[in-house]
Amino acid sequence: MANNGRISRTQERAVAALLTCPSVPGAAKKAGVAERSLYRWLGRDDFQAAYRKERRKVVSHAVATIQGAMTEAVSTLQTIMRDDEASASAKVSAARVILDLGLKAVEISDLTERVEVLEKQIEARGKR
Repeated sequence: MANNGRISRTQERAVAALLTCPSVPGAAKKAGVAERSLYRWLGRDDFQAAYRKERRKVVSHAVATIQGAMTEAVSTLQTIMRDDEASASAKVSAARVILDLGLKAVEISDLTERVEVLEKQIEARGKR
């Protein structure tokens, strides 16, 4: 492990692999580390913190993408709602799903922010 609670470059590769592989064995292979090492790192606070941080980035990007699609979804709904001849239940269903996901993403983002504030408060109390 590197100093100051930071993880090594090899561990950073392992975190990246965990984000793209569906299993720990697959991530270990992709990162070029022993599976046993990766499982051991997953039990460490510094590695878990780095992993959580990177997962949050991935989720944040996905949330932004979903939110960006919401305007198009609303436009699709409006077009269909105004078209008396449209029989587009599949389009409406897709638009509804995008809207639902977008709203849920906002809720998740808000909850994430609230949890982060609480974690900082807990950490600050622990340093007293």
